[in-house]
Amino acid sequence: MSAEVTAGVAAQVAAGGAEEATAEVRTFLDGGLGRIVLNRPRALNSLTHDMITALRATLDAWAADDRVRAVALTGAGERGLCAGADIRAMHDDAKAGGAGTRAFFRDEYRLNALIARYPKPYLAVMDGITMGGGVGLSAHGAVRIVTERSVVAMPETRIGLTPDVGGSFLLARAPGELGTHLALTSSSMGPGDALLCGFADRFVPSARVPDLLAELPAALARGTEPASTVGGLVAAHAEPAPPAALDARRDWIDACYAADTVEEIVERLLNSGVAEAKEAAELVLGNSPTAVKVALAALRLARTLPSLEAVLDQEYRISCAALESHDLVEGIRAQVIDKDRDPRWSPASAAEVTAADVARFLAPRTDDELGLA
Repeated sequence: MSAEVTAGVAAQVAAGGAEEATAEVRTFLDGGLGRIVLNRPRALNSLTHDMITALRATLDAWAADDRVRAVALTGAGERGLCAGADIRAMHDDAKAGGAGTRAFFRDEYRLNALIARYPKPYLAVMDGITMGGGVGLSAHGAVRIVTERSVVAMPETRIGLTPDVGGSFLLARAPGELGTHLALTSSSMGPGDALLCGFADRFVPSARVPDLLAELPAALARGTEPASTVGGLVAAHAEPAPPAALDARRDWIDACYAADTVEEIVERLLNSGVAEAKEAAELVLGNSPTAVKVALAALRLARTLPSLEAVLDQEYRISCAALESHDLVEGIRAQVIDKDRDPRWSPASAAEVTAADVARFLAPRTDDELGLA
């Protein structure tokens, strides 16, 4: 999006109530509630750079607008909030050098940081599929809702990338080794698991979400404290969540994923005598060996980093290095372009991925740091 278009979006938002910041991001005021609707339903609302730019312009404008007392994010269509970045576009750009995707990452990660520190209540409805970049737009918000239809995941190791958009920050802080399991296997979470792992706050049945959003403007007009108003209304619509499937697997997950290396984790999973653990080992072995090893190192480091911003800086280094690697293009080819589900990873096994290979992904980048922390 050009500077002229960005300025136009900001001006349109500031005018109040005008819809359609872009065709792919609808923004409008409903009383004191700023509504953002991701609007690419045929593409599961996957994110383009223009969408990231429009979202930033909108949130910047609303942060300074006294009429806006809270913000709500939803996705158009029936399938989900957002399936992540437009990885077809990422595939083509990576093959051409990756300059466009690096710029996308910079703006996306800065947007994730803004959402986490947003000065007004930011409500995200994680209904349906919410993966990758969709997690970055929702799971750092002040109030995060899941429904019975929620499928939440950071599936990056499946395509030769590692959890980003602050996902490694959240995964590193999940109970025990649940985050390690989710990152290395690319497994998804249902609503109960998302609550257990710290990706969500409340369970609201999908049938009640329209009423919640419809009641918020009047509630904000009556209330004196927007944060307590939003939180109270969400609590009034919330119900007990379905059980967290991962909670029953904590024993073998914590024991197996506490190992220091991917090779030992896989060995423990295979020798645990638990059928689900063996299935998990097969998932790990099917993902990019380089991405899996880098993800393990990144999560262990993320536990020691002091802030989301510091983790986003680390993720930017990793994501840029992935753009320069073989496995990202190959992983997207296998999963999305040709859909043969038969990626030819290089190196082909975890044993062939050296410590130096992993260190290259984590190393500071000369004249190309995100610089949030």
